[in-house]
Amino acid sequence: MLLLIPGPVQTRPEVRAAMAVDIAPWDNDFAPEYIAIRETLRDVAGGIAGRHVCLPLQGAGHFITEAAIRTFIPAAAAGGGKLLIPMNGTYAERMARLAREAGRTVVELPAPDSRGVTPEAVAAALAADPAISHLGVVYSETGSGIVNDVPALGAVVRAAGRRMIVDAVSAFGALPFSLQAQPEVDAVLFTSNKCIEGLPGIGFAICPAERVEAAAGNAGSWSFDLADVYSTAQRAGWGSFRFTPAVQALHAFGVALDIFIAEGGQPARLARYRENCRILYEGGRALGLRPYLDWENQGPVIVLFHQPEHPDFTLQGFVDALKRRGVLISNFHNTAAPTMRIGCIGHVGPDEMRFALGALRGALEELGIRQRDAA
Repeated sequence: MLLLIPGPVQTRPEVRAAMAVDIAPWDNDFAPEYIAIRETLRDVAGGIAGRHVCLPLQGAGHFITEAAIRTFIPAAAAGGGKLLIPMNGTYAERMARLAREAGRTVVELPAPDSRGVTPEAVAAALAADPAISHLGVVYSETGSGIVNDVPALGAVVRAAGRRMIVDAVSAFGALPFSLQAQPEVDAVLFTSNKCIEGLPGIGFAICPAERVEAAAGNAGSWSFDLADVYSTAQRAGWGSFRFTPAVQALHAFGVALDIFIAEGGQPARLARYRENCRILYEGGRALGLRPYLDWENQGPVIVLFHQPEHPDFTLQGFVDALKRRGVLISNFHNTAAPTMRIGCIGHVGPDEMRFALGALRGALEELGIRQRDAA
């Protein structure tokens, strides 16, 4: 089965095989492997040894996002600043909910889900409210496929003397990022199952060490306290854990990370995903499907097409017809308009994308939808 969703992604056989082992996470033989993962991820994020740290946390992307919000922004009741969030996608909405339910104050910046938010809009919002301490931004919004320009937004935040939390869950490893170039960032966040092409189970935050040290006591949660993750590593060693982790997933992630480096790292991965995206975008249009985004706003992670306006079309029926042809896509959408979500990331390349286009054609024909009907 060819898995074309924006995560969990299609993985290599050797990554899946790495899960088939029994590991004691506190065993001294595993500690060097864990340390190496943390150091490699710090380097991939453009961090510097001694200045930046990798702080893993069990769970999904929402877990590491909530942990960063709790850690770096004190609660409103404790005099914490406000979190500005450009609301141009589903995952921005989720960030806002996580922050509010953690007792943090959110300022929503309205923006369409069809393009990235502009630096000018963020600059104006920061100037209008001096109480905003942080910008929280989703780098790659898989609800629609857009990309927010994190380097450009960071320059605005830096100039305003504010801080930034970057949800790079579906961006890290593909879209460029450097903590050295963006000292205003408190945390860049991602997981094991997206562009590094590992399996689900672990979230990661890469942060300036001095910012983590200054954040001790903010979280109001033991489980979601990145400062406690940091202090545990300092006390017990960087190969230590606070609680039992998804250790097999971590071991498999180490294999995926080695493959990522061998492939050429972020530039090579971005090039492959962009080509996947181009093939899918152009091929879908040739089938009569209408992309949700204009090409100039299309990110490399996921392509959305409008659902055909045809009486015999249902999204689940289409997903089932694709699955019979060996391709699995999401059976839901996050946009106001009915759309179809097809991922471009994971262990897939041009051949797989062309195979998927053949499956798309066959599924449309099975449902009795011709090219002109799909448009």
